[in-house]
Formats: sequence, C-alpha cells, structure tokens
Amino acid sequence: MRFFVSLLLTGFLTLSAGAAQAGAKSDDILDHHVLPGMGALAETTAALDAATRADCTADSAALRSAYGTAFDAWIAVSHLRFGPAETQARGFSLAFWPDTRGLTPKILRSLIAGEDPVVETAGEFATVSIAGRGFYALELLLYDPGIASLGDAAYRCALTRAVAGDIAATAADLSRDWQSNYAALMRAPGVGGPYQNDAEVLQEFFKALTTGLEINADLRLGRPMGQVGKPRPLRAEARRSGRSLHHVVVSLTALRDLAARLAAGEADLAARLDHGFDTALARAAKLDDPVFAGVATPQGWLRIEVLQQAIAAIRTEASQSLGPALGVAAGFNSLDGD
Repeated sequence: MRFFVSLLLTGFLTLSAGAAQAGAKSDDILDHHVLPGMGALAETTAALDAATRADCTADSAALRSAYGTAFDAWIAVSHLRFGPAETQARGFSLAFWPDTRGLTPKILRSLIAGEDPVVETAGEFATVSIAGRGFYALELLLYDPGIASLGDAAYRCALTRAVAGDIAATAADLSRDWQSNYAALMRAPGVGGPYQNDAEVLQEFFKALTTGLEINADLRLGRPMGQVGKPRPLRAEARRSGRSLHHVVVSLTALRDLAARLAAGEADLAARLDHGFDTALARAAKLDDPVFAGVATPQGWLRIEVLQQAIAAIRTEASQSLGPALGVAAGFNSLDGD
C-alpha cells in the first residue's frame, strides 16, 4: 500500500513540477517577448500617425522612416496571430497579405476617385474593408507611383492620415488587450478560459513559432519563387518599399527569440535551433536581393531556395524535437486550409 501511495505522490510531484516549469516558461515568453513587442508596436505606430500629421507627402523621408520602423515592429510580432489579434480581425486590419485578388489597390483607387468622406473620422474609416487598411495600403500610398499621384493631393493626404491613424488605433487596442486581459488569461489557465492548462498555453506559442516559420518559407519566399521555370517576382511581399527580404530577417530574428525561450532548459536542443537560425540568417545576409528579383534567373531562384530550405529545416527541428520536448504539437493553423 505504501508503495502505491509513494508512486502516486511521485507522479503528482512530477506533474506539478512540469506544470510549474511550463508556467514559468510561458511567463518568460509573455514578459520578454510578447508584451514588449506589443508595446513597441503601439509606440511606433503612434509615431507613424504623428509623422503623417507633420508631413503627409508620399516622398517625405521622415514619414517613410516612421513607416519602416512601425512596419518592423509589426513584423516582429506578426506570428502572434491569436487571441487579441483575432478580435475584430485586428491582425488582418494591420496586414492584409497576401492580397491574391489585388483588392487593396482597387479599394484605394475607388476611395480616391470618389473622394469618399469615410476618411473624415476614425470611426467611419474603421468600416472600410480590411483590404483598404493597414501597412500594405499605406505602402501603396507612399511607394506606388500610380496610387501616390492619383486624384486630388489633399484627399490623398487625408487618406494617408486616415490609414496611419487607423493603424495606430488598432495597434493600441491590440497592445492594450494583451496588457490588460489576455496575458492574465495565459498566466492562469483553467476552466472557463481559452486555455485549460499551461501545456495548452505552450502549445499556442509553439504553434506561433512553427506557423511563423511556415509563413516565411511558403509565403514570403514561396510566392515570388512560384514554380520551377515559372517565377513570380511581382508577388514578393512589400516589394514597392524594398522590404521583402528585410521582412524575412526581422521575422526570423523575432522567431529565434521565441524558439530560444521555448527551448530553455534543453541545452542541446536550444543549440541546434540556434544553429538553424544562424544558418538561415547567414544565407539571407548573402542574398543581396531585397525584393527577390533574383527568382527571375535560375541561379537567383536556387539561392532563394537555399534560404527557403534553411527555414524549413528549422521548422522540422522544431516539430520533431521541440514539440515533443514541450509535450505539445503544432495543431492546425490558418495556412492548413479547410
């Protein structure tokens, strides 16, 4: 009898220790990865909004700089597309991409051609389709020659300010939701909440890691690569502003931090993951191809494929080693389809 009691007690203590470790790991990710990232997004998008108030012209160096800084802050947290990012479609409102049907330029042209008064108040502009809002809409207003010279300059200015103000408001809501509500739900999982236990919280972060890697390999690289012999360079993300490769680097840097925090306590695994990110970032640094125009040539296409393979290798390591170490699986994500 004593043996069974001892066995049960040992099992209970092991589970308790595992839960405590999982909770501590989640707290670390929240305190040093999620919340600072969301705070930076709110701060930089507020500065972007202010920059449009100071100078709304498309070729303003100060405005373009503020845009780039704010866009970087979004890319650094764009893998966190659950919870507050899903509320009111905030994630898509900030970043509607890929735009497979070319909706964003169509909506902007329509707004400018009709001088739609929807730009006059923040509340009204928030009713515009998500394809006409966010960073990619603002990129067209700042960097696309056709959009940046279309219609009346005063209206384009008002539209630029409306888009930037909407980005700032959405980012502020996203950060506030994390700070005041969602982080607490992840710290104290249980009945009635979105997570039943600490393992489910870790699974959410693990899924964010693997999905982020998948987006880089299959979308940011895969879309302009197209198929062998049929490249699609014009599908590169943020190509007008020259940020396509830059986004991969910013995203990988953020995902590297998340992976390291998930792998904390597993020295060999952490080292393998870190080596994988080192390899991918080194290959990205050697590309010298900011908008993946190189996919148009066989040699350039192969160089980008090498980067894609390096990112895929990290995802494989995470799926085969990190997931089992955490006791979780990636589950489904938005890229899996129906």
